[in-house]
Amino acid sequence: MNDMSNFNKDRFELRANIIKAMAHSTRLFIIDELSRGEKCVCELTEMIGDDISTVSKHLTVLRKAGIVDLDKRGLQVYYSLRVPCILNFFGCIESVMEVNLGKELRHNE
Repeated sequence: MNDMSNFNKDRFELRANIIKAMAHSTRLFIIDELSRGEKCVCELTEMIGDDISTVSKHLTVLRKAGIVDLDKRGLQVYYSLRVPCILNFFGCIESVMEVNLGKELRHNE
C-alpha cells in the first residue's frame, strides 16, 4: 500500500515545482525552441518579442527548475535543454489534447 510518506511527498513537491516552472506559454515556447538546439538570449528575445529582462526572468525560472543550462561566452549567454527527455512530457500533453478534442467533437455531433 502506498502512502504519502515524507519521501513521497518530497518527490511529488519536486515534480510539482518542475511542472510549475513550465506552466507558462512563453516558457513552453522556449523549451520547444531549445529542443532544436542552443540559443542565445538575444535570439530568444527576438523570437518572443518581449524585452530582454522578461525573457531572462523566464529563463531563470527554467534554470532554477533544472530544465535548462546556461553557458556564458563573452557578453553572450547561451541556453540549452539540460534534460531533453522533458520533450516526452510534451508528447504526452499532445496526446491528452487529442483525446480531449475527440471528446469535444463527439459531444458536438
